[in-house]
Amino acid sequence: MTDNATLEDLESYRLRARTWLAETMPKLPPGVPWDPINDDDDRANRARFLQNKLWEGGFAGICYPKEYGGQGLPREYQEAFNEESIGYEMPVLWSTPTLTICGPTVLDFGTEEQRKRYIPKFIKGEELWVQFMSEPSGGSDMAGALTRATRDGDVWILNGSKIWSTGAYRADFALCLARTNWDAPKHRGLSVFIVPIHQPRITVNQIMMVDGTMEFCQEYFDDVAIPAENVLGEINDGWTVASRLLYHERAAVGGASQYASGVVPGMRGGAGPDQVRELAKAEGRDGPLSRQLVGEAETISVVQGQLVHRVVTGLRTGYFPGPAGSLVRLYGGMAAVRRANIGLELAGDDAAVWNDGAAGEPFGIGFIRRQAACLGGGSTEMARNIISERILGMPREYAADRDVPFNEVRRNQVPARSS
Repeated sequence: MTDNATLEDLESYRLRARTWLAETMPKLPPGVPWDPINDDDDRANRARFLQNKLWEGGFAGICYPKEYGGQGLPREYQEAFNEESIGYEMPVLWSTPTLTICGPTVLDFGTEEQRKRYIPKFIKGEELWVQFMSEPSGGSDMAGALTRATRDGDVWILNGSKIWSTGAYRADFALCLARTNWDAPKHRGLSVFIVPIHQPRITVNQIMMVDGTMEFCQEYFDDVAIPAENVLGEINDGWTVASRLLYHERAAVGGASQYASGVVPGMRGGAGPDQVRELAKAEGRDGPLSRQLVGEAETISVVQGQLVHRVVTGLRTGYFPGPAGSLVRLYGGMAAVRRANIGLELAGDDAAVWNDGAAGEPFGIGFIRRQAACLGGGSTEMARNIISERILGMPREYAADRDVPFNEVRRNQVPARSS
């Protein structure tokens, strides 16, 4: 908790942050939206360095409790810092999922020993985290996990596979959802484990994406021993933990997380309004259609900001239920797709064919990747289901496996392991 009597005035804090950023953090090169490093192998090291600089300056973990290495400040202080950080190189790679998804989940369910061991480390930029949730045979049914953990004395033995884990090859720890009771219905036989990634019997394979990058990974677990103290939350109550993790993920993807450090225009696909305006000027396109597209990009941004503010306020006051995070997640995905289309329309041929480093390159890549914004953090179709069922109170979809012991549920054969 923060002592309001000793809380620094918000405007003074903003001015202090502005001065510190100017004196300490590197400026982004002109025309670079958020991340000047193209080499994936260097990005994590650069993010570690920048996150540590934030920590040394007292601007890391702004909303995390002081007892775990944070600053213990209200979210408006993080928002003020984010506004001042625009134009500076920030460790955005560290924000998601480490600070915005995994960290809050550890904060919510971790033991006191787990919180003191892990949270200060990632706030300082020493340990990067990812999620091991989705599986090759699971599709969007995360609760249907087949990866299993079996108790063996003081350890759990982990076997199975996870997939679509962004950046797992360069991360240090993962939150892994595994089945620990096959006799219970699928949602009631799961547990979450804190898994050190780089250890014997874990294999991490990178997956090439449509834009040529290899951020996504698939992991294989072959009798991996996980200490019993690495269970997060309660055994067989992992769906409670995973549901809360998904809450934090939707907030992060939708731009509503209080733990995000730095503003990343267009990161989720497409182009931010500033990029669209600069693109229109550079192309000399000032006709009615260009002005309309620039105005639309600006409107999307304003509406998204207002929606985030409304949902965050509603969640804080109890006006909205927890699943309302799906509202910002859905809007964020659809807005990113539209921004990608706007960027392509304005860039024209330069976005369709380009040389490395050409002005149209980010808009072409943004268009190729545009659907990623509708998949990460749960698909937009899932968000619509959650909104309809858990916010609007519409009937739930029929599920043949509801309340059926998981070992009796019919399922497809697990795909063979690829080399």
